[in-house]
Amino acid sequence: MKYMMFVCTDTEPETDDSAVPDIDKWVAENDAAGRRLEGDQLAPPSAATTVRVRGGQLLLSDGPFAETKEVIVGYDILECADLDEAIEVVRAHPMAWHGRIELRPFPGA
Repeated sequence: MKYMMFVCTDTEPETDDSAVPDIDKWVAENDAAGRRLEGDQLAPPSAATTVRVRGGQLLLSDGPFAETKEVIVGYDILECADLDEAIEVVRAHPMAWHGRIELRPFPGA
């Protein structure tokens, strides 16, 4: 089953850096195991463009669609047997320690 990982900042990160996993090791292990299909960092929220169509008119605004203290800074797409495996994969990602990660399955995947 495919899962999208939304990698986000958090206002209350882990304070003990000694236990935080290494991102390069996480990427290499999950790429080699075929669990990580793709992933990347995103440009900062100031680079976002929000697109809407209302009454047939195209409306564009600079910035993210929601103003929050936490922002999405990257993503990964995982292929895992089930949610339990996806949670174990995400548990070892450094942003699970310094930020937060939201997992969502792709419907029908």
